[in-house]
Amino acid sequence: MSAATTPTTLDPAFLDDYGHRWLEAWNLHNAEALAALCTEDVEFTDPAIGTVHGREAVAGWLRTCDRAFPDYRFEEPEPPYLSSDRPKAIVPWRMIATNTGPIEPPGFAATGRPIDLEGVDHWWFRGGLVCRYRADYDLNGLLRQLGIVPQAGSRGERALVAMQRAGARVRSLGPS
Repeated sequence: MSAATTPTTLDPAFLDDYGHRWLEAWNLHNAEALAALCTEDVEFTDPAIGTVHGREAVAGWLRTCDRAFPDYRFEEPEPPYLSSDRPKAIVPWRMIATNTGPIEPPGFAATGRPIDLEGVDHWWFRGGLVCRYRADYDLNGLLRQLGIVPQAGSRGERALVAMQRAGARVRSLGPS
C-alpha cells in the first residue's frame, strides 16, 4: 500500500488504516507491532522521555508505559488531521489508565491513581512508516493527576514556590 497519493501528501485511506494499526498496537500493549510501524531511524519525542531514536527505543517506551499503567487504553476522540502540503498527520487521542506500577525512569513509585489524559500525536511519514513522531500533552497535568506534583493553589504548591524562590535567591548571590 502506498503512503502517498503524491510525493507530498498522504492518502486518507492509508492514514485511516495506519491509524487503526497504531491504536491497536498500543491497546494490545504490543511493543514490537508499534515499533514496526516506525522507520528504523525514527525520531520519537514524548514529554515524559524527551527524544529517543530507533525502533527498539519505541518498543522500550511502550513497555515502560505498560509497566507503569498495565490497564492503559487509548481512544481516538476524532479522526486524524492530514497536512495539505507534506506527508504528515496530527492525531488526537485520549489515554485512560491507573498507575499501579513504577514509573521508570525517573523512579516514581506507583500511586494507585487513575489518569485521564488527552493529547495529540504528530506523525511524519517516509515510505509508509512514521519517521518522526511527537506527542503533545500536559505533562504537569498528568503529574498532578498522579499526585507527584501538588495541585494548583494548594499548600504544597505554595511550599514548592517558596523553595524555588529561596533557591533562586541563593543562586543570585553567586559563589562566595
